[in-house]
Amino acid sequence: MSRLAHPMLAVAVIVAGCSADGPGARPVPTVPTVAPTTSATPGAVDEAEGSEGEATATTTTTTGTTTIPLGDLLEASVELQEIAVLDEPVTMTTVDGDGSLWIGGRQGQVVRLDPTTGVAEEVLDLSAMTVGRGERGLLGIVAHDGYLYVDYTDIDGNTHVDGFRLSGAGVDVDSRRELLYVEQPFSNHNGGGLAFDDAGHLYVGLGDGGSGGDPLGSGQDPTTWLGSILRVDPTPEADAPYSIPDDNPFADGVGGLPEVFLFGVRNPWRFSFDSLTGDLWIGDVGQDAFEEITLLLAANGGGAGANLGWNLREGLHQYRGPEPEGHVDPVYEYGRDQGISVTGGFVYRGEVVPELYGNYVFGDYQTAQLWGLDLSDGEVVFRDLGVAIPGGELASFGEGPDGELYALSLSGPVSRIVPA
Repeated sequence: MSRLAHPMLAVAVIVAGCSADGPGARPVPTVPTVAPTTSATPGAVDEAEGSEGEATATTTTTTGTTTIPLGDLLEASVELQEIAVLDEPVTMTTVDGDGSLWIGGRQGQVVRLDPTTGVAEEVLDLSAMTVGRGERGLLGIVAHDGYLYVDYTDIDGNTHVDGFRLSGAGVDVDSRRELLYVEQPFSNHNGGGLAFDDAGHLYVGLGDGGSGGDPLGSGQDPTTWLGSILRVDPTPEADAPYSIPDDNPFADGVGGLPEVFLFGVRNPWRFSFDSLTGDLWIGDVGQDAFEEITLLLAANGGGAGANLGWNLREGLHQYRGPEPEGHVDPVYEYGRDQGISVTGGFVYRGEVVPELYGNYVFGDYQTAQLWGLDLSDGEVVFRDLGVAIPGGELASFGEGPDGELYALSLSGPVSRIVPA
């Protein structure tokens, strides 16, 4: 089937290095490619055309090379299977060795959900420490190396990232250790996303501080945590709650704060790592006109020191000033005719929907529609997957321990993406 003929498809043909704002020019994103000076490392993945035109992912490991066919986004047919209804589910993680889904609700509760029976057991309650309203509340959770890390705003609206020791099938509520504290100047744009990379670094997403248009200029200022994604190594049982990775772009404090990994974001509500390639995908919520998805390749440093443009840029367009030198444009943007608030997702690495394999699944909070992106042929292929989460309010996606994807509605439903 021709891509251009598909009724729910949009294709942007990529011209390397092309991005325009001039009169009559249509801004075109650039699909990132591995820099020619980058050497291959064990575990690196090259997605390319197969010998007969079939897209493949070639994975180099210490034991050999494996070729995995990429799914055909055009042929994917999916539906949402509701598995539970919870209290304002907004974030999800998994724990090594546990087949459950750990889901956080905006009001501060974290539950351990059996995806087969739909039975949920509360493991943590932060409701006395936060108020879930608007863009505040419990906003992110992630588990790693025996700890559950939570990102929430306190009663005054300021951001905390705390760690709790995992204990059996639950959490030691008395083991709380604060890692980060951020004063928030306004009530919105608190970020809240948390993720670990394969090296064990913790990434923390922070918005520009709020209001509108970035009045504090945080996005273009790496000397503040606001408007950035931070990267630290948690040490919750040591004297200091975290250390700075040696290869952080401002590790020595020159030019930016040591914790800052990348900057120029407005409100990176949800971001994730491709579990196979380690590539970083960021969904950054726009201001007035454009929502954006940015891809930062692990083989190119994963975005270390990258400037994503805000508030000089919104999507592929000028917003407040000239294009900053060397900034990174998104690989996809959409306007208000499609939605109002992007909800970043995951690259699908599960098995039940092989047509989705290797493609990025995301959506929009307001429309609650699920979408897909395929970048395997050097062009951006967008596909409306034709389903919306029950209850609307698409707040987040989650990746199960088996690589299958889940969608969370702030209205309550938790749904698994399955073949139609």
